Amino acid sequence: MRRRLLLSTLAVAVVAILLLGIPLAYAAHKLVYEEAGRSLDREASSIAGSVGYSLEKPQPVTGAVIAREYPGRRVSVTLPDGRAITAGPPPHGHALSATATHGAVRVRVSRPVSQVRDAALRLIMLIAALALLGVAVTVGLAMVQARRFMLPLQELAETADRLGSGNARPRPRRYGIPEIDQVAEVLDRSAVRITDLVVAGRQFATDASHQLRTPLTALSMRLEEMIEAADYPDVVREEGAAAVAQAERLVAVVEQLLARARHDPTGGAVPSPIDEVITQQVKEWRPSFRKVGRDVRIIGEQGLVGLTNPEGLSQIVATLLENSLAHGAGTVTIHTKPGAGSVVVEIGDEGAGIPPELEPRIFDRSVSGAHGTGLGLYLARSLAVVDGGRLELLQSRPAVFGVFLREAAEARLATERVVMGPA
Repeated sequence: MRRRLLLSTLAVAVVAILLLGIPLAYAAHKLVYEEAGRSLDREASSIAGSVGYSLEKPQPVTGAVIAREYPGRRVSVTLPDGRAITAGPPPHGHALSATATHGAVRVRVSRPVSQVRDAALRLIMLIAALALLGVAVTVGLAMVQARRFMLPLQELAETADRLGSGNARPRPRRYGIPEIDQVAEVLDRSAVRITDLVVAGRQFATDASHQLRTPLTALSMRLEEMIEAADYPDVVREEGAAAVAQAERLVAVVEQLLARARHDPTGGAVPSPIDEVITQQVKEWRPSFRKVGRDVRIIGEQGLVGLTNPEGLSQIVATLLENSLAHGAGTVTIHTKPGAGSVVVEIGDEGAGIPPELEPRIFDRSVSGAHGTGLGLYLARSLAVVDGGRLELLQSRPAVFGVFLREAAEARLATERVVMGPA
């Protein structure tokens, strides 16, 4: 598309320059010849007047004086007594001539056509040079415009591709082109809707599991009371014991459903080495930080494994690094450490931090400290929740965010086979 845009712009420029340049060159050529004729007329009249004035004084009239005053001209003067005075070299080839009279004095001035032709050619070459300069400027502007249009389209295509692969991190950048900015806003809204659907689905499964577990627990208690009250009826005791066993199995099934809801395949949470994800993101973002004189460093315990979707964790880390690059200052520190039943990734910088008025709403939609969309942190927290983790603001000034991931051991219950049936 960039090539087509350049070629179409160049074609329009060339056609416009030709439509303007050809008539201009013709008019300039004609103007040079007309101006040369008028100049010869003025020179002939001036010489005739000067000769007539000299004769009236009387003063001598010589060809040397005329040649000195009008170099490059062939001048023929016919005096009243019939004498002829010539000045200047005779022209070679065709010549332009002009004649003037003053009383009985007749003057003829000539100049070679080649001189006029050379002047016309220089003017045409100047017009051609300006035309080429115009083409070059047009190509330069076309390249700038092509880059201005193509870069946003390429970035939007990448964003759409990420949405298709489940990466719902929005692109807060806007380009100043209303139509392209509108497409970017639609993609950002789509990213929000996709994330909300994933979170809503997981929340529904979690709520359903909790709501089922409570009545099943109550059923187990009632059946246990029934068994304790039946002292002699063996059948009641036997059926009651079977019912208790079945209820206990249902409770186990719900527990596994709850674990699977926390380990939702939509999120794709698996035991993942977090060092690989963080290292990859640091490698991707470090050049951008170094361009502005900043750096990113990794400290803490290595080799930690958390239960997360690697792509989702990459999005969360990328969002935090992007926010630090846009709003923070100084060196960004990524600190990995084990927590109480979780794996913690802390990301902070040395900037001024988050304004107090934004601190309670920092994870809300459309809340931004600058000119962003206010979706980045909202979606990052949603992605953390999808995988059963959480994203929190640990410190406001300077800003430090904490990503809390579940330990890999929690994946065991979610992967066990669900068995239902009689005891």
